Amino acid sequence: MAQKLASREKVAYGFGDFASSMFWKLFSIYLMLYYTDVVGLSPAAVGTMFLLTRIWDGLNDPIMGIVADRTSTSKGKFRPYLLWIAIPFSVIGVLLFSTPSVGPAGKLIYAYITYTMMMMVYTAINVPYSSLMGVMTSNTKERTSLASFRFIGAYSGGIFMTATVPYLLDFFEKSGSDMAQRYQYTVAIYAVIAALFFFMTYKWTKERVKPLTEPTSIKNDLKDLAKNAQWFIMLGAGVAVLIFNSIREGGILYYFKYIVKDQVVPYFGTVNQDKLAGAYLTMWLVTNLLGVLLAKPASAKFGKKKTFIAAMIVASVFSALFYWVNPNDIGTIFGLNIVIGLSAGIVLPLIWSMYADIADYSEWKTGRRATGLIFSSSSMSQKLGGSLGGALVGWLLAVYGFEANVVQTAESLKGILLMISIFPAAGALLSAVILVIYKLSDPFMDGVIADLAKRRKDG
Repeated sequence: MAQKLASREKVAYGFGDFASSMFWKLFSIYLMLYYTDVVGLSPAAVGTMFLLTRIWDGLNDPIMGIVADRTSTSKGKFRPYLLWIAIPFSVIGVLLFSTPSVGPAGKLIYAYITYTMMMMVYTAINVPYSSLMGVMTSNTKERTSLASFRFIGAYSGGIFMTATVPYLLDFFEKSGSDMAQRYQYTVAIYAVIAALFFFMTYKWTKERVKPLTEPTSIKNDLKDLAKNAQWFIMLGAGVAVLIFNSIREGGILYYFKYIVKDQVVPYFGTVNQDKLAGAYLTMWLVTNLLGVLLAKPASAKFGKKKTFIAAMIVASVFSALFYWVNPNDIGTIFGLNIVIGLSAGIVLPLIWSMYADIADYSEWKTGRRATGLIFSSSSMSQKLGGSLGGALVGWLLAVYGFEANVVQTAESLKGILLMISIFPAAGALLSAVILVIYKLSDPFMDGVIADLAKRRKDG
């Protein structure tokens, strides 16, 4: 019988992505602005750094998956990494948002080193964490539920971060800190919280699904993966979704700082652009979270594939509409944000649940299970999509002539506007098109799960 999970264990699993996502959202939303407007690096240099470091980092994901699959402890294959990596993750997170007193070249070198280290520890904890979902239960509906709890945790972490960053920065400003110190102290608070949440995930979750056979050779695992067309489809769709998210999130702070600026808002009076951006980002993540809650009932009714495609088409259309919105029309800006956020939120738990299905499908076809390797591909798609999106943000800013902390040209403003409208819309539409050829329907996977359960029982 496929395992059902208690609510406490699902919540505990969600704690892990609460911790990860506080930092992932810091990277995707604040890091580019921090590098250009605080550290003083050029956007083109930062964009290139994002791409080069994450290409290397993306290669680490399948390596980490292979290592995790071959880890054997009394506490499981994947859970121990949450305990081992929590502290290094938090310490390096603080170092990432620290500014050394060196020249421009030294600051760029420091950024390369700390960003590479951050992505490596992120891989070391996030690949096992993601893989853990595939061995907590073999029930496909429970996995969708578990993925939803994961993203409730993820968006809760992101919401907590976006809602508090402006006020923490303001608090440390009043204490006399400069901007670089304000970022460092703020991130240190999130680092402590992240370590605590990783520890709770480790303590309150359990691994249950045992493979039909123990891992054989790495060559066989890679060969199985290379023949799994459904893995390639999800990899492409996942990269496109992350490009959509990364470009859009990377452009938001620039959009509010240089286009929207301070606004008079009914009932609130004059609101500065930092607070408006914080409210917008918080609403974006709240609506993402609501979308996550809709993922399970929507996919139960229409199937994962159809739900995914429909949600990304809606996100694409409403993102494109953003291009024509008057920057003084705060109501419309926030209204479109709600629709786009709901649509984007629906998709993310489906991706992770579908990767679990792909792991089962691979085992069903080959008799070998490589959960860590399969799930590392999802982390790899996150890194590749994020790296391409982050690099594009930097390059687009440079192409359109952006210069930090000055009045922008009309061409620069156009580039910033495109980054939160047309360009992310293209990424969302691409993900929907790619998923059209995905073949692992829910009824088909029910049969696969039943057959695997029978094999385990007979074995």
